[in-house]
Amino acid sequence: MNKPTVNSEHNFERHSERHSEQDAELAMNDGPAAFPDGPPGWPLPNEEILASLNAAYASGDWGKYHGEGIAKVERCVQKLTQQEHARLCSSGTIAVELALRAAQVEPGDEVILAGYDFPGNFRSIEACKALPVLVDVELDTLAPSAAMIQSAITPQTKAILVSHLHGGLAAMEQVAGLAKENRIMLIEDACQAPGAIVDGQPAGSWGDICVLSFGGSKLLTAGRGGAIATNHAGCIQRAKIFADRGNDAFPMSELQAAVLPCQFESLAKQNAQRQKNAALLTAALSTAFSNEQNSWAIRPLDRADSSSNLPGYYKYSMLLHPERFDAGARAECVNAIRAEGIAFDAGFRGFVRRGSRRCRKIGDLANAQLLSEFGVILHHPILLTENESSIAIIADRILRVTNAIARQAS
Repeated sequence: MNKPTVNSEHNFERHSERHSEQDAELAMNDGPAAFPDGPPGWPLPNEEILASLNAAYASGDWGKYHGEGIAKVERCVQKLTQQEHARLCSSGTIAVELALRAAQVEPGDEVILAGYDFPGNFRSIEACKALPVLVDVELDTLAPSAAMIQSAITPQTKAILVSHLHGGLAAMEQVAGLAKENRIMLIEDACQAPGAIVDGQPAGSWGDICVLSFGGSKLLTAGRGGAIATNHAGCIQRAKIFADRGNDAFPMSELQAAVLPCQFESLAKQNAQRQKNAALLTAALSTAFSNEQNSWAIRPLDRADSSSNLPGYYKYSMLLHPERFDAGARAECVNAIRAEGIAFDAGFRGFVRRGSRRCRKIGDLANAQLLSEFGVILHHPILLTENESSIAIIADRILRVTNAIARQAS
C-alpha cells in the first residue's frame, strides 16, 4: 500500500539539524535520561480523594448496592455535559454499547464511525450486530468532518459515533446539524475530553447521547467506570432495560463513585494547566520545522487556537514524517523517547485493514492510515507540571531523538 502524503495548513520555520555528536547525549546512546525518575504517575496523590474514601468507609456506602455516591456522580455528569439524564456503568466501552442500545441500533443497521478510533467503539457496534461504516478523519481535528459523514449516510444509517481523540476536537456544531437534518442519532464520545470546550459548548453537550470514561488512565479516574448522558428520557430507560439482568449487570460501585466528585471540581483548573502546557509544547515543536521542505521529522497535530475550542488533552498528538520513517522506525522512536523518562507511545491501529465482511469503507481512509502508521502521542500527566522548563526539555528530546533516527534511516 502506498504511503499517503501529508496535507496541512501548518506553517513551520526551518530547523537547523543538530550535529551527530550531540546525539551521544541521548539516552538511546547511553546518555543520561532527561527525566531519570521517569514520567509522573497517575492518578496523582490527592488528600481530597483520601478523605472521600474515608467518608465512604465511615458511612458504610463503600459496601452498599445503593449509597449516595452514584447519585452524586450522576449529578456531576449532568452538570458537566449539560444533559438532563445520566447513568453510570462499569467502563467507557460498555457506555458506548449502552449508548448504541439506547439509540435503538439493531441488527442490520449501519453506524458511521471514524476509520481511526478506539478499538472498543468498533466492537461495540459489532456487539449490536450492526455494520460499522468507516469514514476518514481530518488531521487538524482527528475526527471526521460533516462532509465526510454526509457521504456515508444511507437509509440504513441509524447512528453516528464521533470521538474527541488525542487533543483533537470534532466539529460538533456542523456534525450535530447534519445528524438532526437527517434524523440520525448522534453519539458523542467524550471519554478523552471531559471538560473540553467544543464549538463554544462543553464536550458531551452536542450529542443525543454522550459517553464518558473513568478508566484508570483517564482525566477523571475511578480505576474503572463510565457513564452515558442524554436529554432523552427514553434513551436512559432503554439503557436501563438492557443492563437489567435481575440487577444492574454493568454497575459502577459506590466505592468507585466516592473518588469522583472532587475530581469534577478540580477538572477545569487542571484542564487549563494542560492547555497552557500543550500550547508551550506546540510552539516549541512547531518552530523547529519547515513544512515546505522534507527536513522535519515530527510535527504536532494540535490546533487549539481559539477560546471556542479548548481540548482536554488526555493525549497530545504528533505525526512522524511518513517519508522518513517506517513502522520499525516509529517503534524505535517510541522506545528511545520512553528511555528519556517521557510517557510516549504509538497511536491507535485504526480500522483501515478491517475486511469488508466486518465493515464498509468510504474512500481510501488516507488520513486514518497515516495516523495508524505514523501517529504518536504523549500521555497527559506531565502536562500538569508548573515547571515550564520540563515542557522545553520534552520538546528538545522529542526533536533530537526523531531527527537522529530519521537521519539514520536516510
